[in-house]
Amino acid sequence: MTFDINILSLKDILDILLVAFLLYKTYKLMKSSGSINIFIGILVFIVIWVIVSQVLQMRLLGSIFDKLVSVGVIALIVLFQDEIRHFLLTLGSRHRSSSFFRFLKGNKKDTTDKEDIMPIVMACLNMSKGKVGALIVIERSLPLDEVVRTGDIIDANINQRLIENIFFKNSPLHDGAMVISNKRIKAAGCILPVSHNLNIPKELGLRHRAALGISQETDAMTIIVSEETGGISIAYKGEFYLKLTAEELERMLTNDSDSQN
Repeated sequence: MTFDINILSLKDILDILLVAFLLYKTYKLMKSSGSINIFIGILVFIVIWVIVSQVLQMRLLGSIFDKLVSVGVIALIVLFQDEIRHFLLTLGSRHRSSSFFRFLKGNKKDTTDKEDIMPIVMACLNMSKGKVGALIVIERSLPLDEVVRTGDIIDANINQRLIENIFFKNSPLHDGAMVISNKRIKAAGCILPVSHNLNIPKELGLRHRAALGISQETDAMTIIVSEETGGISIAYKGEFYLKLTAEELERMLTNDSDSQN
């Protein structure tokens, strides 16, 4: 049996590329959520199903696999409802929608306002010197409305003194996370999802696990000030950036702001 590549049309090539892109995105999503083994198992099952039903054309076994696939789709939706929700949020996020409409309108991008970044940097430096623990989540394209609802609404301008007062050891809100959205301190005392990644170093505490957890579920950038060591770290896209200097912290926050504009 010979295969003629000329029978492939542009539509077929586009179809293959789209399927490959979808599989790649699914792989990244499963890897970040710790479900990579399930993803591999699903791929193995699909390969066996195709071989049995299409290549070997086993009617009885193929019909059993067909029934399992039809039921399995519903089971996968229930099993991966959080991942599917995260994907849909990413697809319809405010940032992507506004970028699309801005492209159509031909509007220029907004400039980065360094004045909104420096109060955060200076507050983190002061808290680091005093070994005051802090957890600051900076919203990007994915909304953090559910996280905001777990805390107390503040809705104030970004202010160095306000940030330090919120995380002061005797403050009732110092144990939770602060959420910064649209250049405003949206809420404080918020509860974050904790990462169950077993590869997290044991010297990193609950704040770091919470920061990694929100970075795995959203595209937020989270600043952590350690209460034990005073070290400043950032969790972003499922990765840690530890022991940051003031310059490194400012650069990462500035690059983050640039990427949103």
